[in-house]
Amino acid sequence: MQVINEELVDLAIEADSKIAAINILADRINQAGRLYNHTGYVESVIERENLTTTGIGFGIAIPHGKSAHVKETTVAFGRLNQKVDWQSLDGETVNLVFLLAVPEECQGDQHLKIIAGLSRKLVHQEFRDTLAQAASNQEIVELLNDSLAGVVA
Repeated sequence: MQVINEELVDLAIEADSKIAAINILADRINQAGRLYNHTGYVESVIERENLTTTGIGFGIAIPHGKSAHVKETTVAFGRLNQKVDWQSLDGETVNLVFLLAVPEECQGDQHLKIIAGLSRKLVHQEFRDTLAQAASNQEIVELLNDSLAGVVA
């Protein structure tokens, strides 16, 4: 099973805060049948977010939760209609969000491998531009599955 598919992509999120954006993407993960408990998962993501920001710069955030409430490793992607303050490392607002859901029992640090795989791509302006301008969910899914090939077994 793919870590991301078309139902896990939202190219027009209406959110006025990072919590709202996280909830909207968590709803997608839940609707895809990949969570045991939506509320518990969202709480784990927000707990993690409160430790230190997941706003990595370049207008991108990668909130994540490793939780017993997750059935299978999943990446959801969202593009926000308006930028949101994420307390990012570079002080910039965020409009591209990758929400990671990883089962607690996953061996090793699978979420860190996914973040590292994404980060290697996200440093490239062309990759970020493609994410920002993609016209379809399918285009995003193909781009991300290519990017994460070999990272997620």
